[in-house]
Amino acid sequence: MAEDCLFCKIIAGDIPSRKVYSDESVYAFHDINPAAPTHILVIPKKHLKAVNAAGSEDEALLGKLLLAANKIAEQEGLADEGFRYVINTGDQGGQTVYHLHLHILGGRQCTWPPG
Repeated sequence: MAEDCLFCKIIAGDIPSRKVYSDESVYAFHDINPAAPTHILVIPKKHLKAVNAAGSEDEALLGKLLLAANKIAEQEGLADEGFRYVINTGDQGGQTVYHLHLHILGGRQCTWPPG
């Protein structure tokens, strides 16, 4: 846990969130500034600054992140119509919180390119 990390504080329960899912490795909650009718953030409980900070020791964790996202998309009723996963990395990639997080976006038609 990084003491100054917003998402670590959410995982610890120091900052409230609208929890969607939690297991031993992953926590998911509704984004407070949604970009789609369904906008959920899926984060590892282990602090990783970004996806490119993951090493070979995080291989299973990254798989768990995606599998949890799949469960959540199904649970939220997005699986039949479709949805988008987004992982922003670094300043130019649009990352604003430096704790790896996967966005699940759904409930509307997604356009391409995403921007």
